[in-house]
Amino acid sequence: MCGIVGYIGKRSAQEVLLAGLERLEYRGYDSAGVAIHTETGLCVQKAKGRISVLQNVLGKSPLKGTIGIGHTRWATHGKPSDANAHPHTDNDCAISVVHNGIIENYMELKQQLIAQGATFSSETDTEVIAHLIASVYTGDLVAAVRNAVSHIRGAFALAVLAAQQPDQLVVVRMHSPLVIGIGHGEYVIASDIPAILPYTREVCVLEDGDVVVLSYDAMKLMDVQGSTIERAPLHIDWDVATAEKNGFEHFMLKEMHEQPNAYRETMRTRMHDGRIVLTELDAFVAVLPKIGRIHIVACGTAYHAGLIGQKLIERIAGIPVEVDVASEYRYREPIIDAHTWVIVVSQSGETADTLAALREAKRRGARVLAITNVVASSVAREADDVLLTMAGPEIAVASTKAYTTMVVVFQLLSLWLAQERKIVLRSECEDWWRALEQLPVHAQHVLQQAPKWHAIAQKISLHDHVFFIGRGLDYAVAQEGSLKLKEISYIHSEAYAAGELKHGTLALISEGVPVIALATQADVCEKMLSNIIEVQARGAYVIGIGAPQLRGIVDEYIDIPQTIDAFSSALSVIPLQFVAYYAACIRGNDVDKPRNLAKSVTVE
Repeated sequence: MCGIVGYIGKRSAQEVLLAGLERLEYRGYDSAGVAIHTETGLCVQKAKGRISVLQNVLGKSPLKGTIGIGHTRWATHGKPSDANAHPHTDNDCAISVVHNGIIENYMELKQQLIAQGATFSSETDTEVIAHLIASVYTGDLVAAVRNAVSHIRGAFALAVLAAQQPDQLVVVRMHSPLVIGIGHGEYVIASDIPAILPYTREVCVLEDGDVVVLSYDAMKLMDVQGSTIERAPLHIDWDVATAEKNGFEHFMLKEMHEQPNAYRETMRTRMHDGRIVLTELDAFVAVLPKIGRIHIVACGTAYHAGLIGQKLIERIAGIPVEVDVASEYRYREPIIDAHTWVIVVSQSGETADTLAALREAKRRGARVLAITNVVASSVAREADDVLLTMAGPEIAVASTKAYTTMVVVFQLLSLWLAQERKIVLRSECEDWWRALEQLPVHAQHVLQQAPKWHAIAQKISLHDHVFFIGRGLDYAVAQEGSLKLKEISYIHSEAYAAGELKHGTLALISEGVPVIALATQADVCEKMLSNIIEVQARGAYVIGIGAPQLRGIVDEYIDIPQTIDAFSSALSVIPLQFVAYYAACIRGNDVDKPRNLAKSVTVE
């Protein structure tokens, strides 16, 4: 979940590293540091806190050089501190390392290294790597790195410098993301593509087991055994501005406003003449008749999108679906065979638990579809089929447009399955197609109401507890709304199936407690109205979203455009995102970087 960056070329390494770390700060912001080859040798500077703290230190005492590595940390082993910040070195500062991931056997290695005379100055697992490389270093950094990683178990992306080799940077990837930007006479490495876009659009995406040696005029790609690998670079079309705020106060606010366009991009090439066209699944069509059930596996926000996918696929396509939290999936001994289609969902495509579930599903013989926002991510490369969400870069830790475009992909997929299985009339498909086509317009209409929700957020921000209720698809949306509020406002909130109120939940309702009730599904609207009246009778302050029947009953009403019930989820969640955003701002929280969280969870 940490972010690493590296540079070798003709520019100031310090400037490139700091700029890259700023673009990667969403991956971790407990501490930051750099190591740069200077005229006086390999110099390390690091500091607890945000990137700005490190920038202030280096502004007063700059490090001059054109090769270096940098890191922004999300703490896993050891509390946030100067000592635990990366880069880490051996006792002689002969080797400097930055690392993203977790070394599972670090305690075993640490004891061995201590027995050999190494002295440790941090609580991290990463420092083991620096000492391990130094223990086998004899003047050949590549050989020492290859030797060291053969003894390491776990997930890691590494960038390594040696004091005696000031013209060489070595990087390794194993289960943690890493990309290399290939410029003109320069190379930039980073955990994520936005950090390299100011310098080049040509990118080499590393795969597990890759070792790369970078010098000022060459790049050599090999495996851990030393065999040369040939791999063509990818050209990235993203606009650099899409990774900047463009005048918005926060990335999250910008990304919420980008949702209508993200919907259009996700649907643009997949809807034609009243039909859903998923060319990415052309190879899957032949095996579709053999599919008897579907498993959807994901974490966090992606899991909530999976809950919506389950209901859409079962309702529209008639295929039974199970949804699992990825961290639980492989430990419950899931029943998987050649008739099971496993769909893994991950915004980053690097989520460790989701990757592990994908590999377990493939090991058991299932065909795997990945739904992700990152074209060259691990899940995209390892899955049999891929549907990209086309949301563009998402920087804020709390996901908004990546989540809603996952929902849109599931809407497209459910219709495509029904269409290919010929279980619905073409006229019915066309009605759904038209409803999908209108989603971007409806989403823009919802966004125009956003300023009105500030007053609702103001009232919510004064409370310690908030509850969300809904039925069916609305219950799935309620869970995402609750998560957003918790993530960034730090207000305790819970989402409940409205029909469960009498089974204990009503005990939590007291005078003035905010309850956000979603009622967009016509078949359960009357029952939702009864549930709303139940909580009002116990003194709840009710914010209603959806059906016009709520107007005049609830304390605050949020209208959303009318659409087919099955597709309302892509609209009803937007007000919940804004209420969470405004509440967090009112409470003075760092919206884009909520405490204890990072954007991409690349460790289990």
